[in-house]
Amino acid sequence: MNMQDLLDKAKDTLDNAKNNLGLEPQETEAGIYIPSTSSLKIAAPNKTNYDHTSYDNPYTGDKKIMMVCTEEQYMTMENGNKFDTGNHPVEMMVPLLHFKKAGFDVDVFTPTGEAVKVEQWAMPEDDDDVKQIYSEYESKFNNPNSIADFVKNDMANSDDYAAIFIPGGHGAMLGLPEDKNLGALLRWGHEKDLFTLAICHGPAALLAADLNSPDSSDEGNSERDFIFKGYKMVAFPTVMDKQMPKIGYLPGPMPWYFAEKLEDLGVTIDNKLASGQTHQDRKLISGDGPLAANEFGKLSATELLKALS
Repeated sequence: MNMQDLLDKAKDTLDNAKNNLGLEPQETEAGIYIPSTSSLKIAAPNKTNYDHTSYDNPYTGDKKIMMVCTEEQYMTMENGNKFDTGNHPVEMMVPLLHFKKAGFDVDVFTPTGEAVKVEQWAMPEDDDDVKQIYSEYESKFNNPNSIADFVKNDMANSDDYAAIFIPGGHGAMLGLPEDKNLGALLRWGHEKDLFTLAICHGPAALLAADLNSPDSSDEGNSERDFIFKGYKMVAFPTVMDKQMPKIGYLPGPMPWYFAEKLEDLGVTIDNKLASGQTHQDRKLISGDGPLAANEFGKLSATELLKALS
């Protein structure tokens, strides 16, 4: 047996072991994968940590929260495999539960008004609160508002919103960071002193604020500072994303890493693990992953109520 035969045999043995341990990503159709059974048990529990916090003086005004979601579903990894992604349901629904309890209405937006994509494999099937709020919002997810239309027709005169909320899931890295309309929206929100709320991979969308506006009036503005330069935040860490293929959560190495790009623009990512941390820096509130969804929702709702009281 030559060296190549030995290497091939070792690879086959390792592949068989990974299969037996449930560490291989699951192929749902040709070339498209969801996480391995073992990683789902760890990373996608059937119940969330939503704690039913009540708010003594819920909001009764007319300011709403703008929820920015992805309309793209598949991330093509470095090896060509496609990851079936979208927005993470826990990072969407648990904050929505807190916003509802705190008295806030939420409008749902995607870049062009196409339906929101959701990581259905991460839906906590034994969590009745999450399933109920998902049911309430399902029509909004299927027929969201268009960021492009809002920026073109309504943004200049709008006074309807108190916050822009960007949930995570790897899908937040698809389309949103390159969307010039979203960039214009984020800069508008910053100028209007709105809260920006972003969790897990949601901060990837903040990169859009470094783009030129969709109209030509901003073309000479490429030297302006990134609006979140000098801010601290927490987010899903690059070091963990690089480990995810090893447990079959991802079907290959990611094409790029958003935290590195944010750091290049002057943001400090203040966590090394996704352990449930939240952080507030001025009007930017962030969370590091699904474990942070409850505290992130609670902190966001509490700070909004404080600011609007």
